[in-house]
Amino acid sequence: MKTYEWIVFDADETLFHFDAFSGLQQMFAEFGINFTEQDYKEYQAVNKPLWVDYQNGSITTQQLQYKRFDDWANKLQITPKDLNSAFLAAMAEICTPLEGAISLLNSLKDQARLGIITNGFAELQQIRIERTGLIGYFDMLVISEQVGVAKPHQDIFEHALANMDNPARNKVLMVGDNPDTDILGGINAGLDTCWLNIHNKPTPKNIIPHYQVSSLPELQRLLTSELN
Repeated sequence: MKTYEWIVFDADETLFHFDAFSGLQQMFAEFGINFTEQDYKEYQAVNKPLWVDYQNGSITTQQLQYKRFDDWANKLQITPKDLNSAFLAAMAEICTPLEGAISLLNSLKDQARLGIITNGFAELQQIRIERTGLIGYFDMLVISEQVGVAKPHQDIFEHALANMDNPARNKVLMVGDNPDTDILGGINAGLDTCWLNIHNKPTPKNIIPHYQVSSLPELQRLLTSELN
């Protein structure tokens, strides 16, 4: 692997665990609800299509966050906004870095500039990076909610590149776990890409990453073998 000036990461399931089921269980427990796997399945049947709509630019961040809790808000006689905020607070409390994340960042911090481009929400991302002690590693944090467009839209990558002072695009590596957002978006923006494929999923025929790894320690070995 060649040397990069910038290495840019996705956040959820690339640097941080995102255990939505546990977060929802913790959040609903505060309302006296035993949130079951069946409840989670029904929640995801609503949530996942909303994420697709959000990434396609069909709905806003607020519409996504509130619509996914409409049914539960009606049952509990509270607002979807309050439920969403309680969920994000629970997710911030249970957040931990993925295995190998801290070692990887330590190995790279003096070799390249580091950034994050995430489709997550500002209410969660900033506090999560601070609580995990990772904020000092990053020179840039780009959150789709604040930019107004989400990955894979090219505008969020153009926004990030402008914040990087427009480096040569072949000197920027985008690392992420989602080929449809992180990898496709990076390719369309002219960046090199690395797919973190922890679950050994088949490579999509129309999305070919420059590199593919199955873990962050493998990515560290790949990057540092060239840097050192």
